[in-house]
Amino acid sequence: MGIISLEKSNHLYWLGRYSERAFTTIRTFMEAYDTMLDQDPEAYKKICSKLHIPDVYGSKENFIVNYLFDETDPNSVYSNLSRACDNASVMRDVISSTALGYIQLALDVMENAKRETFCLLYLQQVLDDLYAFWGCIDDYVESSACRNIMKTGRYIERLDLYIRLDYDSRAMELAYTRMEYRLHRSCAAYDEENFQIVSDAVKRGGDLCAVLPHLNNIFKD
Repeated sequence: MGIISLEKSNHLYWLGRYSERAFTTIRTFMEAYDTMLDQDPEAYKKICSKLHIPDVYGSKENFIVNYLFDETDPNSVYSNLSRACDNASVMRDVISSTALGYIQLALDVMENAKRETFCLLYLQQVLDDLYAFWGCIDDYVESSACRNIMKTGRYIERLDLYIRLDYDSRAMELAYTRMEYRLHRSCAAYDEENFQIVSDAVKRGGDLCAVLPHLNNIFKD
């Protein structure tokens, strides 16, 4: 592919981030769903607090519908999938129509789920489509630099969310290791000082929440 323009690099990076954001937040929602229904109807408030999103929902019923499907809520799963699809559409020539198709399928499933009686099986189908999307990236994207930029975005987003959601240290270390691997192989510009701050915190067990601004400013998009 040759030299990747800053514009293309930006689209690839955010495609990785938004697709991972949709994936991990769906998993988080699914884990909390039964708790909201059977044990703690305000369990959704913990998700809002951890993800630093405003609690504009008011009830578990509103959260279940609007957090998943509200196109006007910038924090909804639908909004994140839509932004992933927008970036994928721009980069169709790089990622292939097949890969783009899986992102579009995931968005279509969300549309169908919104019109039907909600069922967790819809969300599982979205997760399956996103798994297939990443499989296509490995098969169809010829440029290793493009793949690595996308996966840098993917693992920066994963580490960000794992920190916010209090995942165990092993999961965060694995997300960091994958981010580091992809970042160094992307041939993209990045902020070495921010990277080192994050690296030290992960490896030495520092306050990871405090390094979130540094994590999100590693990649120069």
